[in-house]
Amino acid sequence: MHKNRLEAFSDGVLAIIITIMVLEMKVPHSEDLAALYSLLPVFLSYVLSFVYVGIYWNNHHHLLHAVRGVSGSVLWANLHLLFWLSLFPFVTGWMGENHFAPLPTAFYGFVLLMAGVAYWILTRTIISVEGKDSLLAKAVGKDRKGNLSIILYAVAIPVAFYNHWISQALYVVVALMWLVPDRRIEKVLTERET
Repeated sequence: MHKNRLEAFSDGVLAIIITIMVLEMKVPHSEDLAALYSLLPVFLSYVLSFVYVGIYWNNHHHLLHAVRGVSGSVLWANLHLLFWLSLFPFVTGWMGENHFAPLPTAFYGFVLLMAGVAYWILTRTIISVEGKDSLLAKAVGKDRKGNLSIILYAVAIPVAFYNHWISQALYVVVALMWLVPDRRIEKVLTERET
């Protein structure tokens, strides 16, 4: 099967997720700066989630460039990823509205963890369909960065109940690790073209 519909559907879902997140930010009913200051946690949680959605969109784009076609199992694995990403607006709003309180921060981390696991499953499903000698398999290799991300999320969740700022810092660290699109895939695709 062709991958075009999968790409178009995924892009549409991610665009809707970003739209829902920004619509969750309520306009202040006052014209002073103090009203904006009270929205700072909501805005910061939005920025972090916007960056994460951007990272997933960017890496998903690169991932699918290395794929020849998709199967039913790839479609389901992709839907699994989109399910967890679709929870971003909820956990973003909950965490921001509650000023990064421990439980919402931990739940935010749980959704990040599950999205990371879902992306890992999607990657492995594509590799199982394309073969161990595929471009994607060569590009991903042992996927140390992906595995480290999952470990950091898993650490950040319980840490949120002791110090939620450490959890937030871990979420930012993982985002910074992925801010640049996955160069491993770009490198393999460039080598294929030459």
